[in-house]
Amino acid sequence: MKSATFLLAMGAFALIVLATPVFASDSARMIPRAEVSDARPVMLAAIQASDGEAHGILMGDVADAITRRFNGTSPIFIDVTTERRYQQPGCSRLKVLFRQDGVLLPGTPAPRKQTMEFGINYCLDGMPPKSLL
Repeated sequence: MKSATFLLAMGAFALIVLATPVFASDSARMIPRAEVSDARPVMLAAIQASDGEAHGILMGDVADAITRRFNGTSPIFIDVTTERRYQQPGCSRLKVLFRQDGVLLPGTPAPRKQTMEFGINYCLDGMPPKSLL
């Protein structure tokens, strides 16, 4: 089971490294972003990254539906940062941020940048850590 988990984690890491388009809207830093269909590969990459960060861009049917529904004018960006590494190997506290420009929410007069942020305790095996130490 451990080898399957390791292969999954390494596959996610390879996805981040190999599929790294860069988007100018990330300003002067030119952040490389992996195209992903959900946040999990970006979360796994952040856990494994030496600087604790990973970046992605949400693609596929879900991203298309959200963009159409809210008239978004940019891709949906995903930024994951590691807030804390736990003693249990491969486990961290992550901050996950989704953002999109030009979002028109019901009842708002004009489009704007919309963000959604949450924290999660997550491990490479997809489970929460056994301890928060």
